[in-house]
Amino acid sequence: MAVSRRHCEELLPEADWLKKLARSEATGQPLRIKLGLDPTAPDIHIGHTVVLNKMRQLQDLGHQVIFLIGDFTSMIGDPSGRNNTRPPLTREQIAANAQTYYKQASLVLDPARTEIRYNSEWSDPLGARGMIELAARYTVARMMERNDFHDRFKANTPISVHEFLYPLMQGYDSVALRSDLELGGTDQKFNLLVGRHLQQEYGQEPQCILTMPLLEGLDGVEKMSKSKGNTIAITEPANSMFAKVLSISDVLMWRWFALLSFCSEAELSTLKAEVATGRNPKEAKLQLARELVTRFHSATLAALAEADFDNRARGGIPDELPELSLAGAPLAIGNLLKLAGLVPSTSEALRLIDQGGVRIDGVVVSDKALKLDAGTRVLQVGKRKFARVTLSA
Repeated sequence: MAVSRRHCEELLPEADWLKKLARSEATGQPLRIKLGLDPTAPDIHIGHTVVLNKMRQLQDLGHQVIFLIGDFTSMIGDPSGRNNTRPPLTREQIAANAQTYYKQASLVLDPARTEIRYNSEWSDPLGARGMIELAARYTVARMMERNDFHDRFKANTPISVHEFLYPLMQGYDSVALRSDLELGGTDQKFNLLVGRHLQQEYGQEPQCILTMPLLEGLDGVEKMSKSKGNTIAITEPANSMFAKVLSISDVLMWRWFALLSFCSEAELSTLKAEVATGRNPKEAKLQLARELVTRFHSATLAALAEADFDNRARGGIPDELPELSLAGAPLAIGNLLKLAGLVPSTSEALRLIDQGGVRIDGVVVSDKALKLDAGTRVLQVGKRKFARVTLSA
């Protein structure tokens, strides 16, 4: 129960979960714990690992975890938290994204002890008749209790009928897998409760639900989301991952520690006390960055990423740079920066030159009329944007 409760938002019904745990201990039969993710993009980000970490903790206690890839539900599109209809993905897009999900989830879960399933296994065979029979087991009134549907209806914002199918199909996953516990973010609570209802409809013991907080992204405001561009992919290069963790605010750092770090409660309390009494918060942030990069890469790469970050902070050139080849020499500096993808426009490039924010091979550029001949140079905009560009005639 201590592992289940740690940093979770809700555990419902807690008494039922305690009974399931007691029964499991008495019989030696592991509980079936389910987490579903829709492959809406090719990468899993560290926000997803908040629930994956919880799943790993329960896996380490001996329970059977099921990592469910929502290849069927992705075609519907999860309306959770949406104020408009989510465009459905094609089968081809879903298949391409799903290929990477198992490999990436295995960076958190133990693949040898993880059951991997795809919900098309039981959703495709349902057919039209089965879908109608399933829909008969839930009411429109109950569906409209869901906040996002209620708000969109009140605002006269369109709701497509197929969106009602999403929570039904997610709930049916729990029936098919006979899950004892389903995990999800706080935005998934309604869908998880539908699973409990449908299991009862099909004569099963209803699952318990455990919701984890949604992790704020790099901006510290919006939840981490691929569509918001405020994420760190768990397959992101070590140097980039390290630098992005260091970029978060000191306030957000503690939230990330609580939801992402494997340090104990006692260790976290000690760290907070040290910062409160004068320790530089950056040192704590460095500890978090080292832990995350080590987890998803290695301790060696974490050390190299830290050295690279220090080098950048001193104005040095990072070890890993995107390589570009461009033609058209001699080329004006503003146009070159734009073609290299370092600025959105030549006017922005010239503005940054005025501010001393552009460097070539580590030297500040002050001449906005500068033209560069053929050759290879390292271009830098601001503190973090670099490219090694080979320019030809």
